[in-house]
Amino acid sequence: MGRTVPAVMRALDILELFLDGAPHSAPDITTRIGLPRTSAHELVTTLAHRGYLVAAPGRPGHYRLGVPLFHLGSVFAEQVDLAREGKAVVAQVAAECAETAQIAVLDGTNVVYVAKVDGTHPVRLVSSVGRRLPAHCTAVGKMLLSALPEDEFDVHYPRDVALPAMTPHSITSVELLSGQLAEIRKRGIATEYCESNPDVACVAAPIRDSSGAVVGALSVSVPTQRWTDSARFARHVTDGAAELAARLGYRAR
Repeated sequence: MGRTVPAVMRALDILELFLDGAPHSAPDITTRIGLPRTSAHELVTTLAHRGYLVAAPGRPGHYRLGVPLFHLGSVFAEQVDLAREGKAVVAQVAAECAETAQIAVLDGTNVVYVAKVDGTHPVRLVSSVGRRLPAHCTAVGKMLLSALPEDEFDVHYPRDVALPAMTPHSITSVELLSGQLAEIRKRGIATEYCESNPDVACVAAPIRDSSGAVVGALSVSVPTQRWTDSARFARHVTDGAAELAARLGYRAR
């Protein structure tokens, strides 16, 4: 790898400063990044000349991001595919914990598994890409349901309708499900114990895209006899989901 170019690095630092969504002036950029005033003005002028920065309406001397950056982001978004990017991540998570790792997306009241790698233990959950399960019975499903707007959730889950059960441990009450989803929003992870399979427990974390929207969930499924260190499995899925989100362009703020 060749050496980095300081001027380019500084220009990128300037652009990344605008990730906070606020307009910035040249003096503000100078102070925030710690550049000499002349260098900052030259870089800002160059970026503005190419359209990467434009004048902020109603804010004299301030700039905001320009349309060319949207074009670049759109091309990046078109090149990113959740299933394709997810394969490497679930393989890594499965290798680290020796359990089955999967990625699912929401389709109405069901989840559809779009990527998975089986665990290496002789006794393990064997899953398959394309499998559909009721969302309320799975950790990935509850994680995804917790991200739905309230009105959309209410359309799919009327309060007076009983939910189908897959095991005696499955949730069948919308009220109980809503309570669990509120807790999931606070914790940032979802779990289920024998709700979709009487011998399996799962933990899931959300996958966000470049806009910050939850577009999927990553889970680890573990036979109950090995569900002795649930915090370790939670760390694996949280780290894996964060890595996949970064690949999709998400930047935590």
